[in-house]
Amino acid sequence: MTGSRILGTGSALPRRIVTNAELAEKVDTSDEWITARTGIRQRHIADSDETTGTLAIAAARAALADAGVDASTIGLIVLATATPDNTFPATATKVQAALGCNGGIAFDVAAVCSGFLYALATADSLLITGMAKRALVIGAETFSRILDWEDRTTCVLFGDGAGAVVLEAPSGDTDTGVGILGTKLHADGDQHDLLYVDGGPSTTQTVGHVRMRGQEVFRHAVVNLADVLKEVLEDTGLKPEDLDWVVPHQANARILDATARKLGISPEKVVVTVDRHANTSAASVPLALDTARKDGRIKPGDLVMLEAMGGGFTWGASLIRM
Repeated sequence: MTGSRILGTGSALPRRIVTNAELAEKVDTSDEWITARTGIRQRHIADSDETTGTLAIAAARAALADAGVDASTIGLIVLATATPDNTFPATATKVQAALGCNGGIAFDVAAVCSGFLYALATADSLLITGMAKRALVIGAETFSRILDWEDRTTCVLFGDGAGAVVLEAPSGDTDTGVGILGTKLHADGDQHDLLYVDGGPSTTQTVGHVRMRGQEVFRHAVVNLADVLKEVLEDTGLKPEDLDWVVPHQANARILDATARKLGISPEKVVVTVDRHANTSAASVPLALDTARKDGRIKPGDLVMLEAMGGGFTWGASLIRM
């Protein structure tokens, strides 16, 4: 039996676009330096009236409209974020209140760049067990709030945004072959110091800033992502050439290229939005998925692999028949 199926997707981006050239006026960097090393050309940065919550609400509404379903049918909201509006309550409850579907389940998931895949797997499991019939799974971030804007090795990499999907439980009557076919998730806490935020309520009582050892993260990302994609393919009895599309976490164009080469996947099958959005952490995968659906690349029936790795380290992949 396949798992839950995606009924619709949506996304939201802050109004303000910041180009590499604009960053170069404030940081010791250049458009050429950023583009050559990351593939990033611009990113969206939230203004003071834009938060993780407002972006998540906008993406959720867009996904509901795309699915053609009413918010009242949503019994579960799982929101992946490393930059919540408040320490508590969960930003997911703000989304729930804004949509007017109070009374169901709503909570946040913290797995950084892998957060959307963790949230998707969690929602799928809850739907399969009958805890709800429909869910909103959201990845939303305002990573610009935790960047050290004097550190050119990190501040040029990230952007803000949100993406969402409407997920429906499998009917249980027939296996249509459409939906989540397989998922694998992993974590390795020993790698904490390679990518982390140097603050938190329980330690420094501050928000802190992103710190990263880029070369080591790159090396782990290529190995871990290639391995987890292989795991999912082996579990589902499929091969890389069976995939119509790979929708990866948009961290760095070189990571995307290296992972595809390692698996023998054609670059033409890899959805790339990092040039426009930069690294939006948990929002990255659903943003890219929505972009590729809306521009006509990903079509009903396509076999799509989602994959991501983030701080923790956490990583995972999910295979979906759209």
